[in-house]
Amino acid sequence: MKLLFLLAFVLLFPQSKGNPLSRDDDGYQRTFEDLKREIAGYSDIAKKIIDLAVYGRAQNRSYKRLALFVDTIGPRLSGSKNLELAIKYMYKALRMDGLENVHLEPVKIPPWERGKESAMMVEPRNHSIAILGLGGSIATPPEGITAEVLVVASFGELHQRAKEAKGKIVVYNQPYVSYGETVQYRGRGAVEAAKVGAKASLIKTVAPFSINSPHTGMQSYQPGVRKIPTACISVEDAELMARISSRGNKIILTLKMEAKTYPDVDSFNTVAEIVGSKYREQVVLVSGHLDSWDVGQGAMDDGGGAFVSWEALSLLKDLGLRPKRTLRLVLWTGEEQGGVGAEQYYKRHKVNISNFDIVMESDEGTFMPTGLAFTGSDKARNIMKEIVKLLQPINVTGVFEEGGGTDISYWIRDGIPGASLRDDITRYFWFHHSQGDTMTVQDPTQMNLCAAVWAVVSYVIADMEEKVPV
Repeated sequence: MKLLFLLAFVLLFPQSKGNPLSRDDDGYQRTFEDLKREIAGYSDIAKKIIDLAVYGRAQNRSYKRLALFVDTIGPRLSGSKNLELAIKYMYKALRMDGLENVHLEPVKIPPWERGKESAMMVEPRNHSIAILGLGGSIATPPEGITAEVLVVASFGELHQRAKEAKGKIVVYNQPYVSYGETVQYRGRGAVEAAKVGAKASLIKTVAPFSINSPHTGMQSYQPGVRKIPTACISVEDAELMARISSRGNKIILTLKMEAKTYPDVDSFNTVAEIVGSKYREQVVLVSGHLDSWDVGQGAMDDGGGAFVSWEALSLLKDLGLRPKRTLRLVLWTGEEQGGVGAEQYYKRHKVNISNFDIVMESDEGTFMPTGLAFTGSDKARNIMKEIVKLLQPINVTGVFEEGGGTDISYWIRDGIPGASLRDDITRYFWFHHSQGDTMTVQDPTQMNLCAAVWAVVSYVIADMEEKVPV
């Protein structure tokens, strides 16, 4: 899943000139009434898309495609042989599906390999601790690190007890507030522990629920700060050590990690299109990321998002719908390492930024959809509200704030409207970046609904006579 970006500042971008929707209020109201009628005119087409996706011959297709893909390929870590196989698989599948301009765009991505890893409590009793090394972590020495543990609940407590931390393994037992707030411990836990002289850091998994399952994810070292090994542990083990420590008992662990980082390697973003009938140079972009972590199957993060994005184009192709603008599918690579593939795509295409109408990303699961999260001007938001009214037959009509995501953040930063699929993520972080992210998490009916939302919204935006205002 994506790293969280703060995108509120995009509202500071100036409104584009020359667009009828940027006129004074009276002009906007008149034009907006015309747009409302235009959008309402897509009602029959929207129903056809919904019927095909949810009740018709395309029912459960995205689920079946995803199951075959993840069962065949497995997890797809950046730089791995599995990711290379996945890209080749999707290139062939998109061509066989009859989509246009199917091609691969080269990028460089950073490979990291976890190798063997283990953690064992040796005092006050023997206990094997489940761990998952964090992306980019260095290895321990071959013999491992055996050291006393310091358990803290926050960065503030760590710095208050800095004198106690030297030479120890810091264990973070931070409370889970939300993913966006709590993920900072995963991201910079090693750096903060190293600053006070710790030998390694172990972070309680960033999740609201656990069945003794650690979750991995990316972390970042800081220039000028000594690198130390770092991993996530389960909620249960973090809390166990916190209880033992609170009783005044010494805890000693032996940590072994064989993690390695290699030089950047060649990879690809995977692209397919339905070419526009009138404004073919203008682009509505729909996307998800193809890479995943090296645990589970990457079915939820982000196999589901990638495959409902593919399904959106398939549904339109099956119905013979060719919008006025080009509808472009991009399956990103290197998202889990911070949107590496998306950043390079942006740098390659930003010269034509004015041609991008909207950028859309699905990377927060494909559970029961509730609508769209959207970032853009108030005028554009009002248009989105009219478009999602077309989804009334499946009761998915919400338009929410903060429609950004890791892979589309570069465009949104430059003022292009952005949207992400909003769904019920109640269980998302139960499985996120863990061995639990398998096909069992996915539900075919919910994927059908997500695909219908994605197809209706992207088609209407791509087919309207005017671009979404900025």
